Amino acid sequence: MLRRLDRLAFVPRSPDASGAALDNLPQWDLSDLYPGLDSPELQSDLAAIAAECANFEEAYKGKLAGILDGADAGGQMATIVSRYEKIEDLLGRLYSYAGLVYSGDTTDPVRAKFYGDVQEKLTEASTHLLFFTLELNRLDDAKMEAALAAPEFGKYRPWIEDVRAEKPYQLEDRIEQLFHEKGVTGRGAWNRLFDETIAGLRFDVAGEILPLEQALNFLAEPDEDKRRVGAEALAKVFGENLRLFTLITNTLAKDKDISDRWRGFEDIADSRHLANRVEREVVDALVSAVHAAYPRLAHRYYKLKARWFGKEKLEYWDRNAPLPKVETRTIGWDEARDTVLGAYSTFSPRMADIARDFFDKSWIDAGVRPGKATGAFAHPTVPSAHPYVLLNYLGKPRDVMTLAHELGHGVHQVLAAPNGALMAPTPLTLAETASVFGEMLTFRRLLAAAPDARARKAMLASKVEDMINTVVRQIAFYTFERRIHTERKNGELTAERICQIWMEVQAESLGKGIHLGPGYENYWVYIGHFIHSPFYVYAYAFGDCLVNSLYAVYENASEGFAERYLGMLAAGGTRHHSELLKPFGLDARDPAFWQTGLNLIERMIAELEAMEEEA
Repeated sequence: MLRRLDRLAFVPRSPDASGAALDNLPQWDLSDLYPGLDSPELQSDLAAIAAECANFEEAYKGKLAGILDGADAGGQMATIVSRYEKIEDLLGRLYSYAGLVYSGDTTDPVRAKFYGDVQEKLTEASTHLLFFTLELNRLDDAKMEAALAAPEFGKYRPWIEDVRAEKPYQLEDRIEQLFHEKGVTGRGAWNRLFDETIAGLRFDVAGEILPLEQALNFLAEPDEDKRRVGAEALAKVFGENLRLFTLITNTLAKDKDISDRWRGFEDIADSRHLANRVEREVVDALVSAVHAAYPRLAHRYYKLKARWFGKEKLEYWDRNAPLPKVETRTIGWDEARDTVLGAYSTFSPRMADIARDFFDKSWIDAGVRPGKATGAFAHPTVPSAHPYVLLNYLGKPRDVMTLAHELGHGVHQVLAAPNGALMAPTPLTLAETASVFGEMLTFRRLLAAAPDARARKAMLASKVEDMINTVVRQIAFYTFERRIHTERKNGELTAERICQIWMEVQAESLGKGIHLGPGYENYWVYIGHFIHSPFYVYAYAFGDCLVNSLYAVYENASEGFAERYLGMLAAGGTRHHSELLKPFGLDARDPAFWQTGLNLIERMIAELEAMEEEA
């Protein structure tokens, strides 16, 4: 599930977006997965998956080496992997349905129980599958290579190679089984505790009792007093719950440390790099480049924004404030849809047609409701179905960009689906490419239609802030995570210590243009990616810098670009990032590569500075 909790947490929106323009926001129709929680189809599939997983184990456990030695090894292996793939598709359908139902209202005890029960049943069933990839990795390399020469088995080569990349870190079968089964009561339980706690928090903002998503929106209010009151309400409730979030953070960091130690990962982020199919040195080069660019990007921009507000420093609650003297209005759902589809269509009619299905076929849940998961995500579900998009739409320009972002994911997931359940999933670093590219297309369309210099300035500033949130902030988050996980190896961290690390990292990344006053030290507690997907966050910076480079190629040589771009998305998880970028003349392993993306942000800041001088 591709979630943007961390990013949206620092790109908040105004709570005044109400009225007719936001009436009748769409809710998704999950019946393409299952008709309902108690439907016969769901119960039948739960029974079927339990039986099929057990049958698969009985049929093949301990027999793969013999099959590889027999006649038609490639054909037989292809049959086995194809059967495994069908099982994975059905497991994914059940997991997806339970997760999407739960995200619609994480505070509903009926949904929570359903989600927990399905997770337990699927964990029990999938335990029978653990042997398969472990046994594959014990097979003779030369014999596997010979079998892969058969076309029907060779089509699975990318997946086989990904599985075998895990070989150095796999454990003895019984230990793997223990890790797997205890996931429900271990990491999974702590994740669920975090989600339900976050969803249940309520914030008293000037006498109005609000859930997190709406409270965060006050940080984008035009009125400074409202921003301050909202920020103080957030800080107060975060502080009151600091003990619980500290325990969750310490527990999950220790859990990861135990897993990494048993598996033999050298660096605390190596398991994420492996999952992303990206080399550690590539990520290190990205992080180093962004750290070096802090003064040229965030520090420089926030000093500029402070001058626009007539201040020496912005308070932390002013960081995402709309510019002064800029008209704000509610953007209705129909306008948002037409804006994004228009931008997509100009680039590629096929891309727009795919995105249009999300609106026409009820694949989007857009409204804000109590208990609903915060932020936004695109869930690919499984190739035999289709993706779903969750938003919390409140009618602000950044909500339109979020829609463009998540539909980029959705288009990517639709295009990659024909690769099948094993090879459709894309590493997170490349998964963010389509989403950020969708944002860029939409931004360029809006910028071209700006009616005057003031509107253009506001759009440029908003885009720069989005880029800073995507690049600088996410690398700062990654740095924060690294420090937390590193120190946790030496014992539990107190709440005060975690808050101290948070403030140090934020001060370094944001610079002296932002005053990080009392209360802000608690703002780390609600960032979901720290809990759900440790070290995920650098994928946003990777994707943004990559898209900036891709867009430069598009502007300089647009002929045939759309076809090559859609072809890259359609590859799903079948090709390494170096192969996918080669047709565009790009190489993420080149240290200069990251500067291209960072330079674009710097040029946009310079354009804003020039506007200030001309005014």
